Amino acid sequence: MICGTKLANTQRAFLSSVVLLLTSAEDLDCTPGFQQKVFHIDQPAEFIEDQAILNLTFSDCRGNDKLHYEVSSPYFKVHSDGRLVALRNISAVGKTLFIHARTPHAEDMAELVIVGGKDIQGSLQDIFKFARTSPVPRQKRSIVVSPILIPENQRQPFPRDVGKVVDSDRPEGSKFRLTGKGVDQEPKGIFRINENTGSVSVTRNLDRETIATYQLFVETVDVNGRTLEGPVPLEVIVIDQNDNRPIFREGPYIGHVMEGSPTGTTVMRITAFDADDPATDNALLRYNIRQQTPDKPSPNMFYIDPEKGDIVTVVSPALLDRETLENPKYELIIEAQDMAGLDVGLTGTATATIMIDDKNDHSPKFTKKEFQATVEEGAVGVIVNLTVEDKDDPTTGAWRAAYTIINGNPGQSFEIHTNPETNEGMLSVVKPLDYEISAFHTLLIKVENEDPLVPDVSYGPSSTATVHITVLDVNESPVFYPDPMMVTKQENISVGSVLLTVNATDPDSLQRQTIRYSVYKDPAGWLNINPINGTVDTTAVLDRESPFVHNSVYTALFLATDSGNPPATGTGTLLITLEDVNDNAPFIYPTVAEVCDDAKNLSVVILGATDKDLHPNTDPFKFEIHKQSVPDKVWKISKINNTHALVSLLQNLNKANYHLPIMVTDSGRPPMTNVTELRVHVCSCKNSRVDCNAAGAPRLSATAVLLLSLLGLARL
Repeated sequence: MICGTKLANTQRAFLSSVVLLLTSAEDLDCTPGFQQKVFHIDQPAEFIEDQAILNLTFSDCRGNDKLHYEVSSPYFKVHSDGRLVALRNISAVGKTLFIHARTPHAEDMAELVIVGGKDIQGSLQDIFKFARTSPVPRQKRSIVVSPILIPENQRQPFPRDVGKVVDSDRPEGSKFRLTGKGVDQEPKGIFRINENTGSVSVTRNLDRETIATYQLFVETVDVNGRTLEGPVPLEVIVIDQNDNRPIFREGPYIGHVMEGSPTGTTVMRITAFDADDPATDNALLRYNIRQQTPDKPSPNMFYIDPEKGDIVTVVSPALLDRETLENPKYELIIEAQDMAGLDVGLTGTATATIMIDDKNDHSPKFTKKEFQATVEEGAVGVIVNLTVEDKDDPTTGAWRAAYTIINGNPGQSFEIHTNPETNEGMLSVVKPLDYEISAFHTLLIKVENEDPLVPDVSYGPSSTATVHITVLDVNESPVFYPDPMMVTKQENISVGSVLLTVNATDPDSLQRQTIRYSVYKDPAGWLNINPINGTVDTTAVLDRESPFVHNSVYTALFLATDSGNPPATGTGTLLITLEDVNDNAPFIYPTVAEVCDDAKNLSVVILGATDKDLHPNTDPFKFEIHKQSVPDKVWKISKINNTHALVSLLQNLNKANYHLPIMVTDSGRPPMTNVTELRVHVCSCKNSRVDCNAAGAPRLSATAVLLLSLLGLARL
């Protein structure tokens, strides 16, 4: 693993010494840099301290004055003779090592590939972006460039030289020109080149997290701006500085673990983000738990994988007992530190909340084995609350109770429900109890949880309880039987006739009580009841056609009162069905008619008849003219159907008022007859004007009356 401090020193050394390779015409036959750039070795069991791993050959074509080597791992160094050695015995260093060589005149990068090594850090190749084959010029050319490395966040003064471009064959009077993003493209003005010397400078500090590399182009132009050579690409690489703290971006972080979970159970994963270069230790994060609240029963209930951020349990399952914990919620302050967790690294923190979830490892238990309850006979509702204890989480089905009556309820008179707030069992009477049938009841009740118990826990004797219920005797109201009571009688029976004898019994069979009867509701005032024996007789004539009778049924209510203290009263209903007798004579309609004195149609009126009685005491009706006051008998009545007849004239009459007695008889046995006077107005009808002055006020014409009568007949 790379030591963060030494890596930082290495980067600072790079940044202070990065220059463009300077060359001259006489040196173009010498290629500055490592003679071999890539090496492969097999991963040994261990790198031995100060034992040569390989020999490196570097030349700057100027004598290698002030040659300095730097290695990407702090556990290795390169001696001045080019020997790469380990500083101590070490087994794992990663898959790749980078060796940087530099002099005041040149620099280059070599790569050591360790075959079989494990990747434990980002590749520095991604930092420096050196091409393996051409970090320095490999062929003769006029414009010579090499990548420029610039650290981000440099301080004043600016502008500051960061490299130089040379052209060995540049004609006299030609100039350098620099183009690309950061020069003449947005963001403009960051880089510029001295058109005469080729010196490249930066005008402001850079931010790698905004732009990591700049692709520029260098060319030489004549005095007229025409390109003489190029453009040649020039890459500017911004070297990362550790200027970003780790950030936890995905909160809130809430994890759950079941109580009793095995040691090593993964609870959750929490990771942070670092905006620095992920290929460097600047973004290599390590995690640790800074604080645990509460710190009972152990201050180290959890462990976090320093690399992955996985939080796992580290205590025995017995310590993860939710019912014995001071608080089933733990809050962990998690710290993420870059630079692989070294003290020089920047840190960020977040809070992880871990809930110890309940499992049903405690069965509910009744607080006592027997419960007592009393209830008055005839009453319904809750009679007792059964209490239980359960150590599980009250917000879960592992705590919520479900009660069942398992014995003593054959008539389903009792029900039990759970109070959702208290978890108590509310035992209720749903069918009224009868003291005279049973004064005592014993119920056996069991309690279970909504959720099943864990396999190693079962319901014991404490999960059942007995409830003893005492029924209290109350003075119950007498009961009529049957109710309603029904009797059928003819209407118009003689006053004092006995209809029936009612019967009411007292449910309090164990008490010797007397019953007295009385009339409660008798709308027509027709009835009387003997208070001792309950005999009902009539005090008036029963009339089926009375407005108090509906559909031939008369309804009366009676009371039965016992001699208890206080007395109790029951109500009984009597329904009297009245049979019809022919006690109502029929009557006709209409009783007034008009006819013109010169009418050609001598029909006067159609008469209808109705009867309050029922069939067969109604139609067919017989219509007759009772007697005629005119000697010549000018009136005639003709039957139309069972309920209607036509009255007509045998000849025209003078204008006057006439009274015609009509007799109508029903079909009852014996029949009943009614004589009704029909008033006929004979009017003068001329020029469509009806004048009945001599016969009374103007009225409808006989034709109109006849038409209305026919319409009425048609509706029947």
